[in-house]
Amino acid sequence: MGLSKVKIGSFVEPIDIRCKQSNNAEVYGIDINKRFISTRAKMDGIDTAKYRIVPRECFAANFMHIGRDEKIPVAFNNTDDEIIVSPAYFIFKADTSVILNEYFYMLMNSNEFDRYAWFCTDSSIRGNLDWERFCEIEIDLPPLPVQQKYVNVYNAMVKNQKAYESGLYDLKLTCDVYIDELRRTLPHKAIGEYIELSNAKNEDLQYGIDALKGVSINKEFIETKADMAGVSLKPYLLVEPDAFAYVTITSRNGEKISLAHNNSDDTYIVSSSYIVFRVKRKDKLIPSYLNIFFRRSEFDRYARFNSWGSAREAFAWEDMCEVKIPIPDIKVQQSIVNIYNAYITRRDINERLKAQIKDICPILIKGSLEEAENA
Repeated sequence: MGLSKVKIGSFVEPIDIRCKQSNNAEVYGIDINKRFISTRAKMDGIDTAKYRIVPRECFAANFMHIGRDEKIPVAFNNTDDEIIVSPAYFIFKADTSVILNEYFYMLMNSNEFDRYAWFCTDSSIRGNLDWERFCEIEIDLPPLPVQQKYVNVYNAMVKNQKAYESGLYDLKLTCDVYIDELRRTLPHKAIGEYIELSNAKNEDLQYGIDALKGVSINKEFIETKADMAGVSLKPYLLVEPDAFAYVTITSRNGEKISLAHNNSDDTYIVSSSYIVFRVKRKDKLIPSYLNIFFRRSEFDRYARFNSWGSAREAFAWEDMCEVKIPIPDIKVQQSIVNIYNAYITRRDINERLKAQIKDICPILIKGSLEEAENA
């Protein structure tokens, strides 16, 4: 038993398989949580023939931004499909007679590995790590039986998370089918008769910097990134519970409109350049039901198509009032909201489960090393 000290280059092999398809839109990136994510880059007109394929049971890594994020973006393809990524990524596979794929992935999910990878980067602004230096990194490696023991724990957690996640699709599909049926069968009404502007300002400074929010293209309130030193909060607009806020400018915004619904019990404040509004006839239109339509991709496309301007295109308040949606009986609206809220709750729990699995990786690695060392 015992530990072995080995270089990564002794058990990894680079893979270079090109996509060879010129217009493949299914391209993925890697986030700092070490997962494959659908790329946000515009792929129109991009020749993807030289993009790389990540086969099953293989890894992909982006060595160009480690210094910026102090993490090594690396992901493991444990799906049943090949994944297409940027040609700037390194693709490699591990010799499973030396190290198990899941064990290697757990190791690269540890903060210690991220810190050491960052230490090994060059002195450029981005803090790049080249392939040769990556292969020179030494790790402590327990025997395969010990690796397998801790991989089994990891796999059991992943299996439970996947089982929980499988119900998410059904909930979202149910909600989407319900809404599509309403759109097909009910007349559409302009929402202008159900909503009104809310121009209340933070004039008495009741709300401070902690209440200040921005709005993201993901339709959520976020912490502001603006430098607020010396800035008065008096002219900022109040976003009370159940109110909405949106940014009128839609150009250069990922083909989306930045809009959010305050579904909390707190009052936020936002820039006076935002539009803040609320539903004035809640007996006819539930704010959360309206928000479901705002979060649909069809609304983003509608807002972009109906934005006007030259250098900067805007979706004005008058344009918002002309948006038409099906407005069924209030009980039907509540049923849809209940399904959607159940989906959101399960989605958030699923994300926390993923975070917990990631957090347990360094604990499992430490346990495997201690067991092998004490054997």
